[in-house]
Amino acid sequence: MEQQPASSDQSTQKTTSAGHMIVRSLEAHGVERVFVVPGESFLDVLDGLHDTSIQTVVCRHEGGAAYMAEAMGKLKQVPGVAMVTRGPGAANAHVGLHTAWQDSTAMVLFVGLIPFEHREKEAFQEFDPKAWFESGAKRVMVLDHPDRASEIVAEAMFAAQSGRPGPVVVGLPEDILREAHDTIVHPPIPIATGGMTVTDWKALKAALLRAERPLFVFGGNDWDDATAQKFTAWLEAHSLPAAAEWRCEGTVPFGSPSYVGPLGYGRPTFTHEVLGESDLLVFVGTVPGDVVTDGFTVRQNWDKENFIVTIDPSLRGRSGPVTQQIVAKPESFVRDLARMDLPVADSWKAWTSDLRAKQEEFAQLPSAEPGEGQAQMATLMANLVERLDEDAMVTFGAGEHTNWAHRYFPTNGYASLISARNGSMGYSVPSAVAAALLYPGRQVVSIAGDGEFLMNGQELATAAQYGAAPLVVVMDNQEYGTIRTHQEAQYPERISGTQLKNPDFAKLAEAYGGFGVRVEHDADVPAAVQDALAAVADGRFALIHLIVDQRVKAY
Repeated sequence: MEQQPASSDQSTQKTTSAGHMIVRSLEAHGVERVFVVPGESFLDVLDGLHDTSIQTVVCRHEGGAAYMAEAMGKLKQVPGVAMVTRGPGAANAHVGLHTAWQDSTAMVLFVGLIPFEHREKEAFQEFDPKAWFESGAKRVMVLDHPDRASEIVAEAMFAAQSGRPGPVVVGLPEDILREAHDTIVHPPIPIATGGMTVTDWKALKAALLRAERPLFVFGGNDWDDATAQKFTAWLEAHSLPAAAEWRCEGTVPFGSPSYVGPLGYGRPTFTHEVLGESDLLVFVGTVPGDVVTDGFTVRQNWDKENFIVTIDPSLRGRSGPVTQQIVAKPESFVRDLARMDLPVADSWKAWTSDLRAKQEEFAQLPSAEPGEGQAQMATLMANLVERLDEDAMVTFGAGEHTNWAHRYFPTNGYASLISARNGSMGYSVPSAVAAALLYPGRQVVSIAGDGEFLMNGQELATAAQYGAAPLVVVMDNQEYGTIRTHQEAQYPERISGTQLKNPDFAKLAEAYGGFGVRVEHDADVPAAVQDALAAVADGRFALIHLIVDQRVKAY
């Protein structure tokens, strides 16, 4: 057969540089925006982004850029993309890479490198990307020839999404990026999603029919909204309960009769006990890891029945018994589960109703009426929640302040809560900026602690530059609260290394171009919430600086 000439629109480009081909390949993979801190090491990629449909979001710190890309990987079915420069830039981005690794988030980090011919000479900002990143990334690749630029992008995007999702690092030598070559745009590589075999389906059905107190546990970032809705509908139709892996609330909505609360650090007592009381656990999109099992102590008896649904055949992070693994992503598993019609046992109804009642009691809002004296997070949450839209979402990083959102924020749908399950601080503001950019006009709320805010609060400048309008609540208790709690338990009344002196965060927000309000008295909370949400509705980011007493916790 006579070979047909390649078309010139989306295939052969004889004068395309490797840097420009990387950008064209990202476009072909559906990437809408990249988060960058620029460097001279990848100027040709930046030049390629100049005339493209991809939005280039210039960030203030590589850690912020990496967090934004990681958050985008949670929010979309396409990996989040960050670009940083060699040496110090790569080091600063490592925190986002660790988050993506432990949170199983699809993300690609492009790192500019020294020229190819300068390697092994201790050149300016030289480092070995494989030595730095291989222990915390699914793959580390270095572009070694310009004609492989598009192929490398396709491989990186595939590796980030296939199996258990995670981060991939791509090194880009600056001299290779400038070289042109005859090449084509490599098409996306299909991702295997698995599914239930006949054996899996029959085994799960039999286990459910035997069980009197079954419990589903959902988690991970491999969901989409349609799958979450189908999963919720099936649970509700069968009067079955579902609990959220730590910081994964929303997949089964907050208001669903099947949602029975969060697991993990700071969980309410009843969900701590439920893992032991259940006679069948079905983990979907996650595994019974360290946080869910309280340091590998809960649900460890080998006579317990656990089904684990995950696309990762290695079951990395799993502890305790495994009755059966179902190798599937949530979409494929739920597709097959929806065909399983079971008789609804009376014991299921009673079990689910009891757990749901406890969750409703736990999540009951406090009074919105302010009290006398110091501002209270309870008053703020009560006034905030009653003003939220149905599709409002929340982001936060790490610290005791996050428990206020865990307890009260109504997460309705997949990815209505975005956080760092590796306990990384500084995540709240960057993730809120990423979410607000992706969903303009949607209410995006970030609950930040004072210590956490100062780690990446400068990304509010990025929000102002690109018109992102989240509402950031900074709970200022003048301390690293989580560490203080551990300190009081182990070294009572010996406070050391946990106390903070903070600036006026409201004035800082105004300096960045947003709305800021400082609240010291509880009586001023309702007006502050109303004014801040009005500013957000007007297209400006807003910040409420709430000065609270120390040692006041959500639960």
